[in-house]
Amino acid sequence: MKLRCYYLSFLGLFLAASVRADQTAADQAGQHVVDTAAAAAVATGHAAPRPPDFLEHIVDSVLELFDVRTSGNSVAHYVIAALFLIGALLLRRALTNFVFKFLRRLAAKTETTLDDKLFPAMEDPAATLVMVTGIFSALKVLKLSATTDNAIGYGSTVAFSLVFFWGLFRAFNAVLDHMHEIAIEKQMGVATFMPWIKKSLVAVFVVFGVLLTIQSLGYNVSTILQGLGIGGLAFALAAQDTIANLFGSLVVAIDQPFKVGETVKIGTSTGTVEDIGLRSTKIRLVDRSLVVIPNKLVSSEPIVNLSRFTGRRVEQVFSLTYGTTPDKMEAIIREIRQLIEGETGVEATSVHVYFRDFSVSSLDIWAAYVIKDPDFAKHLALRQKLSLAIMHAVQRHGLSFAYPTQTVHVAALPERKG
Repeated sequence: MKLRCYYLSFLGLFLAASVRADQTAADQAGQHVVDTAAAAAVATGHAAPRPPDFLEHIVDSVLELFDVRTSGNSVAHYVIAALFLIGALLLRRALTNFVFKFLRRLAAKTETTLDDKLFPAMEDPAATLVMVTGIFSALKVLKLSATTDNAIGYGSTVAFSLVFFWGLFRAFNAVLDHMHEIAIEKQMGVATFMPWIKKSLVAVFVVFGVLLTIQSLGYNVSTILQGLGIGGLAFALAAQDTIANLFGSLVVAIDQPFKVGETVKIGTSTGTVEDIGLRSTKIRLVDRSLVVIPNKLVSSEPIVNLSRFTGRRVEQVFSLTYGTTPDKMEAIIREIRQLIEGETGVEATSVHVYFRDFSVSSLDIWAAYVIKDPDFAKHLALRQKLSLAIMHAVQRHGLSFAYPTQTVHVAALPERKG
C-alpha cells in the first residue's frame, strides 16, 4: 500500500513536469482541442468530465491564501503542488497510524464484531482517497494545456469513482461476512446459502458501480442496459429449469423447513439431509442410497420434518380373552393407567386408557400417551419398558392376551330310524 501511494505521488510529479511547455503554444493547442471537444460534444451528446468541484474549491482556496494570481506556472505553483503531495502523504500516514489504530482499539472494546471487520476494511480505501485527492489537487494547481486538463478530468472522475465504490464494496463485504457468521452461530438454514447470496449481491454491486462510473464519464448507458435486457431474456428462456431451481433454493433458505443432518420426508423420499445446494437437495435414504431432488420440487412438495417432533405419541391396543371378568377388566385398566402415568418421561395429561371394543375374538383395551422426548431411540426404549410392565401386570392378574380364534358349534344330527 505504501509503495503504491509513493508511486502515485512520483507519477503525478512526473506528469506535471513533462507537460510544462511554452504557454502561448499550449494555449493555441488548447483552443484547438476545446473546439474539437465542443464539436464532439455536439455529435455524441456528452461533454468531457471535469474534476470534482471540491478539488477546484480546495485549489482555489489555497491559491487565494498564497495570493497566487499569475496565468502561467510560477515557482509558487510548483511549491504548492509539492505541498499538496507532501500533505497527502503526511495525512495518509496519520490516518493509518493514528486514526484507524484508535478505531481498531475502540472496536475491540465493543460487544459486536461488525466494527472489528468494518474499520480494517475501510482503512485502505480511506488512505487511497487521501492520496488521490492530493495528486489531482497538485495537478489542478498547475496551468496545463487543454489536452492535459481533459485527461485529468477523465482520470479524476475514474479514480474517485473507483475509490468510492471500492470503499463501499469493502464495507458491503464486511457486513455480509458478519451476517454469515451470525447465521452459522445461530444455526440458521440461510447459512448454507450465504456464500451464494454474497457472490450474487457482490456481482450486482460491481455491475452497478461500473455502470455508474461509465455514466459519470458522460456516456449514455441506456443502450448498454437495453442490450443486457435482451441478453437476459434469451438467457432466461434457455435456462428455465436452472432458474426455477435457484428460486426453489431461495424459498428453502427463507422458509428453512429443514437443515443439514435432519430427517425429512419429501414426497415419497424419507431420509437424512446431507446437502442443500443451489440446484438440488441430497437426501440419504434409510437403505443408505442417495436421492437428489431438484429444488423446484422441494419448494413445491409437502415436507415432513421428522427431526422436529415436540413429542412422540404412542397408541396401543391390548387384546384380552373373552374369559376376562368385568372386575378383572377394571383392575387391569386401572393398573395400566398407573404404570403409564408413573413414568416421568410421559405427559400425564396425555394418558388415556379405556376398555374400547368387543372384537370378534377379544376384549380390546385402548391406550394412548405422549412421550416428552422426541428422540426416536428414547421413545422406543420407554415404549418397550411400558409394554413389558403391562405384560407382567396381565400375568399377575391371571389374564391372557387373545389371539384370533374361531369357535365352530356342530349340532348333533338326528338319528335315522330303521
